[in-house]
Amino acid sequence: MKKRVVVTGAGIISPVGNDIATFWKNLVHGISGIDKISAFPCNDLPVQIAAEVKNFDPTKWIDLKESKRMDRVTQFGVAAAEQALQDSGLLDYHVNPERVGVIVGSGIGGIQTLEQQHANLLTKGSRFVSPFFIPMMIPDIIAGHIAIYHGFLGPNYSISSACASSSHTIGIAMQHILSGDADVIITGGAEASISPLSLAGFTNMKALSRRNSEPKKASRPFDRQRDGFIIGEGAGIVVLEELEHALKRDANIYAEITGYGFSADAYHITAPHPEGKGQALAIEAAIRMAGAPKESYDYINAHGTSTPLNDKFETIAIKKVFGQNAYNLSISSTKSMTGHLLGATGGLEFIALCLTLRNQIIPPTINLEEPDPECDLNYTPNKAVEKEVIYGLSSNFGFGGHNAVLTAKIFEL
Repeated sequence: MKKRVVVTGAGIISPVGNDIATFWKNLVHGISGIDKISAFPCNDLPVQIAAEVKNFDPTKWIDLKESKRMDRVTQFGVAAAEQALQDSGLLDYHVNPERVGVIVGSGIGGIQTLEQQHANLLTKGSRFVSPFFIPMMIPDIIAGHIAIYHGFLGPNYSISSACASSSHTIGIAMQHILSGDADVIITGGAEASISPLSLAGFTNMKALSRRNSEPKKASRPFDRQRDGFIIGEGAGIVVLEELEHALKRDANIYAEITGYGFSADAYHITAPHPEGKGQALAIEAAIRMAGAPKESYDYINAHGTSTPLNDKFETIAIKKVFGQNAYNLSISSTKSMTGHLLGATGGLEFIALCLTLRNQIIPPTINLEEPDPECDLNYTPNKAVEKEVIYGLSSNFGFGGHNAVLTAKIFEL
C-alpha cells in the first residue's frame, strides 16, 4: 500500500501570535503584526518598520540557562517545536527515537549573535568573543537542540535556501517518510534577522517598504501601491507523520501533505524570472506528485511578498499553470499581516494552509485597496471568506532563484 504523510502537530512563534489559536484568529480577522521597530533605535534609518514577535518569553519552553546560550532564532525554533510536539501528543506515545527526525530550515541563522560577537571582537578584543559564538550562530543548531532535548536519532540537518528554506525542509521531510527513512519528522523553519546589519542590507538593495508612517498598511501584496516587503521574524514547525503510525496512536490530523515541487529560476540572484518560469515548474511538479487534477485545487497561499516584481511574476506563474481556471482559485498572501519571515515563511504559511483546510476559511490579503491591473486574480481582498477547500498549495520563492511548493488536502481515510 502506498505510504501517506499527514500533519499531526503544529507550533507557531509569529508577529501575530505565539500559539496556533492566536495566530489563526488574527489571520482570519486581518490583524497586522507590523509596527515600528522596538529592538533597536531606528529613527534615523530609511526603514523603521518590521514584523516583530511580541511578548516572547523563551523560558516558557526552554531552561533559562540553556536559553542564554541560544540565539533568538534558535529560541524561536525550539519553542515552536515544543508547541508542535505537545500539540501532536507524540511525547505521550512510545516512539522509537531512531525513527524520529528533525529537519529545520533558516535562511540566515544567528545573525544577531554574529553582530554582537563581532562588536565584542572590535571593541574589546578576541578574548571577549563567546565560546558559544559558533554553535549559537550556525543555522543547523536548531535541529540539533530539538533532537538533543528529546533524544530523536533519525534524519537531522538544516536547509538554507533563502525564503524557500522551510518549504524545502517540509517537502524533503515528507520524502524521507515516504522513502522509509523515518516515521515522524519535526520540520519547518525559524528566522530572527531583524537586526541593524540585515535591515541595512535589505534597505540598500531597495527590497523593503519605506511606508514608515503607516506600518499596518505597509505590506500590501498585489496592490498597485506596494513598494517592498516587511522583514519579519518567528518560526513555524509541524510534525509530519506516516499515516499508519499516526492512526495507531489515534493522532489528531490537520491535513494530508500530498506534493512537493522544486526548481531554479537560473535567471538572477534576487529578481524572479519575468515569465514566472521556475515558479511555474515548481507548482507543476508539486501538483504532479500529488496526483490530483489541477481543476481540483481551491486555494493558494501565495508567496505574495508585496514587492513590485514578485507579485506580478507570481501571478504570471499561476496563470501559466492553471490557465483560465486561475480565475476560479482563491488566493491570499498572509504576509500582508505577518510580514516576510524569510527562511521561516514556508513553515508559517504551510501551517496557514493546513488551518485553511481544517477550518474551511480563506484568510484575507489585507491592504489590497487599489488592485494592480497586472495582478488580476482573486486574492481574497481584506476580508476572510468561508469556502469549501479540498486541495490547496503553498508557494515560496527565494533569492538565488530557489522555488519550493507544497500541496495538501483535507484528510480522508
